[in-house]
Amino acid sequence: MDIIRTTRELQERADWVRAQGRKIALVPTMGALHPGHLSLIQCGREKADEIWVSIFVNPTQFNQPEDFEGYPRTFEVDAERCRTAGVDVI
Repeated sequence: MDIIRTTRELQERADWVRAQGRKIALVPTMGALHPGHLSLIQCGREKADEIWVSIFVNPTQFNQPEDFEGYPRTFEVDAERCRTAGVDVI
């Protein structure tokens, strides 16, 4: 499983995958992965060649700054769940 942190790196990987005629399934999340996310990962596996999970806590989705600050950030746990689920890219 690869962890990509820049837009450029992500675009290069996507271009490489698509050039091979392979399909990417993206499961967008804000982290704190739960069984619903894992179910979406499994669905993606049935429809695509690579499974990508985004983990981005989007500040525009919060009305109150303290809600954004208090949102759980569990990247290490999420990464392990992704690894166990067979995710190709975070």
